[in-house]
Amino acid sequence: MNLKSMIAVAGIAAALTGCSTPPAGNKTNGPASTGYRIYVSNEGSHDMTIIDSVSLQVIQTVPIGKRPRGIHASPDRNTIYVAVSGTPPAPPGVDESTLPPPDKSADGIAVFDVNINKVVRVIEGGSDPENFDISADGKIIYVSNEDAAGVSFVEIQSGKLTKSVKVGDEPEGVRLSPDGSFIYVTSEAEGSVGVVDTKSATRTKLFKTGRRPRSIAFMPDGKHAYVNAENDGTVVFVDSVKHEVVKAISLGEPGVIKPMGLLLSPDAAKLYVTSGRGHKLFVLDTATNAVSSSVEVGQRPWGLAMSPDGKTLFTANGPSDDISVVDLATMKVTGSIKCGKSPWGVITLPR
Repeated sequence: MNLKSMIAVAGIAAALTGCSTPPAGNKTNGPASTGYRIYVSNEGSHDMTIIDSVSLQVIQTVPIGKRPRGIHASPDRNTIYVAVSGTPPAPPGVDESTLPPPDKSADGIAVFDVNINKVVRVIEGGSDPENFDISADGKIIYVSNEDAAGVSFVEIQSGKLTKSVKVGDEPEGVRLSPDGSFIYVTSEAEGSVGVVDTKSATRTKLFKTGRRPRSIAFMPDGKHAYVNAENDGTVVFVDSVKHEVVKAISLGEPGVIKPMGLLLSPDAAKLYVTSGRGHKLFVLDTATNAVSSSVEVGQRPWGLAMSPDGKTLFTANGPSDDISVVDLATMKVTGSIKCGKSPWGVITLPR
């Protein structure tokens, strides 16, 4: 992949959408913050927004590649990886035959150096990479390939794809088990999760979860996990030793409440769930698997991230091109931050 060409194209796209510079009044230069920074992948404007946590202002917008979605930091927090794809978006109900052909030269994982705020290279990621997880030693990326019904193993040092494993149709969410022995990969089309052994690179099981699973969160001991079922309005509680669903937890009327992103609190006592067109952030008590509270956050919230101190949560709201700021002590929205077009994922990193 030609990195210079990719960044140039992304920069032009960002300029055309009005997202190549921070909004008026936002700080672009100044002293480094003593807090943390918020990084947002913007699928529609092909860039990444960087936000200062003290001022809650956009401090930089960086071209990242076509259609950036999954975003995760390296274990040492010095690098951010972003899945980029040249396959045009195909929302439910769209006739894919009417879409332009995919640009496979744009597929990959963009490698962003946090210390210099720059994409330094793009490594392989398989066909149409959407989301991924990273091994604890920071050597391997496990990537879902939506149009190839598989998950790719990518060696970070060489930047090469070393193995591919078939899972289920339209894979999206990828999560490594706490002990690193297997990964869960959701299949939107099949309503299932594929279990892939990381040592043998083979799928060992496929189990049903509910309609359109997208996200996974493992409990710290690895014995249980949570998976959303978007079109059922539920989050399923999974026995991740037997790899089977124990219970489906309803968040509301299917089609109105559409669970999307999942995130555990630092002590794993709470599970935070975004609800898409339901506009809400839900909180599940993991001791009882019951909804304890909720708050309306924004339009179609999906990706979510927590501040390093565990006090603030951020949701990416795609249709409104912004991030909601939630005070977790009061469960109130305390602010909204404009970013790029169609924000997809969000992470936070200490400075």
